[in-house]
Amino acid sequence: MRKYIFSSTVLGSLFGAVGVIQATRRGPRDWRLIAMWVSWALTLAVAIGTVAKNAQTGELED
Repeated sequence: MRKYIFSSTVLGSLFGAVGVIQATRRGPRDWRLIAMWVSWALTLAVAIGTVAKNAQTGELED
């Protein structure tokens, strides 16, 4: 679990959520907001997948 929390890719994706949340609060509610949330979710999924793949190949240590 620690490898996911302290991974720079996952942390970067989580910090990217701050901008999406601010845009949700302040911006207009249209298709661009949905696109922002979808792209953030895909970014998070890729980051988690990258950490999992690196852990599987032995590039990360527990």
